[in-house]
Amino acid sequence: MLLVIGLSCLVGLGVMVILLGVLSRYMFLTKRQAENRNRDDEEEDVFGDFWESHPGGTQLIYKPSALANWLLRDLQRQSLLQSTDWWMRKWPHIQTIIQNLLPADKILELARDHLQLADGGIVALDWVVGPRGILGTRRGTNTAGSPPLLFIIPNPFGKLTKNTEQFCLRALEKGFYPVIFNRRGQNGCPLVTVKLQAFGEPADLKEAVSYVRFRHPSSLLFLISEGLGSGLLLSYLGECGSSSYITAASCISPVFRCQEWFETGLPWLYDCLLLLYQKFHLSRYSTALADVFPMERVLKSSSLQELHQVLFCQCKGENISWDEYWEHNDPLRDVDEVAVPVMCICSTDDPIRGPAEKTLPIELFRTNPYFFLSLTHYGGHCGFLTKSDVSWSHKVTLDYFSSITEFFQIEEKASVLPRGRSSVTINRRRRETLQRRDRSVTDLHEMFSWKRSYTR
Repeated sequence: MLLVIGLSCLVGLGVMVILLGVLSRYMFLTKRQAENRNRDDEEEDVFGDFWESHPGGTQLIYKPSALANWLLRDLQRQSLLQSTDWWMRKWPHIQTIIQNLLPADKILELARDHLQLADGGIVALDWVVGPRGILGTRRGTNTAGSPPLLFIIPNPFGKLTKNTEQFCLRALEKGFYPVIFNRRGQNGCPLVTVKLQAFGEPADLKEAVSYVRFRHPSSLLFLISEGLGSGLLLSYLGECGSSSYITAASCISPVFRCQEWFETGLPWLYDCLLLLYQKFHLSRYSTALADVFPMERVLKSSSLQELHQVLFCQCKGENISWDEYWEHNDPLRDVDEVAVPVMCICSTDDPIRGPAEKTLPIELFRTNPYFFLSLTHYGGHCGFLTKSDVSWSHKVTLDYFSSITEFFQIEEKASVLPRGRSSVTINRRRRETLQRRDRSVTDLHEMFSWKRSYTR
């Protein structure tokens, strides 16, 4: 008995030592990041006196325009980020872990569609149809009375997080119809071709959006991304430009400078967990992928950058440099072509994205009339937890979509277009026609040219 008790004490002591070691390492890294951030603040304060004029801790950064003035006036009527408990303000890692690393509650009722792509690959679309008890009255935002669609792009690691699940629940309550996009081989979607989706390659997303538009031609479509999923969203909007068929988009805790993000690396705990998670899912297809990818090196990679570089830059029969890869996959490569409003919700204490002064392209929001930045002091990465059961970022996103819809409706009534028809009616009828006939690029630009007036 004494021997058993002694062994139990030794095991308990060993666990305590390990936990203390992990905690001390975490505190050291956090302190070093804080010191680096303070040095950066001393060198250059890119935010100026924004916080002085917004003591509530929330600031909307934008280029002045008719739409910006509308959003500023409309969103100011909404509640600011409520004060959270002191431990949430002090340790953004807690919010990040709760919303991203803890298992989801898995209470959503999903109806899955497997969409076969042009090259034979398969992506999965999960239509959120429940739980039935919280379904709100779906309010139509157009003359047909169809509910607005929320096309959700989760993180690129294939993990359905608590943050995504809670957003879907909130959207259902507000009368939206969410659908979750799952990449090849992720979240239960089968990998039937020896091809993985590159970081900023929107070809699969284009086909998925076209399919959703085909099924719901009279519904307004909104795009939402979570964390690194913003890379795919921004790539899609940049490549498609005015022919994206999107009314508005929102990015929650986006990562903009993705090449630098991979090169800088994450705090060791996040890097290890995400690396192991991605290796686990890739190992399921190791035999099939071995014909194209050096899977032995993939599974032995020691960082997310090394894994990504081996997968997409050192394939068998095709080798490109790391810089060349990002020339084709940088989310901001075609940012000037974006032609729909994009709201980005960020916090300055995001431990995944990194210091705001270095990782947020502030000039993009000050010079591009389609981009808006809602910046808070705290919130972590996709956290923004409050004392209520609704994440602040979820409420702001849905309020933003409602405000955009209302603005467009007012613009339609106030504008008289050629041929005497409403712009959205023109868009709706032409989009349905485009699915039956082949239209030229000129027609597409003409179709969406009305939207550019609100950016002046």
